[in-house]
Amino acid sequence: MPTVELEEETVERLDGLRIEDESYDELVVELINIYEASEFTLFHAG
Repeated sequence: MPTVELEEETVERLDGLRIEDESYDELVVELINIYEASEFTLFHAG
């Protein structure tokens, strides 16, 4: 499995977004999905 190094500030921000015992993997997948959905919306909006 790949390893990702993050700055402490980034980890703190991720911790602030996590819900209960949500894993970092689950959070990152959710953030990627949101990013892709917004990119898709902007692409089709014009």
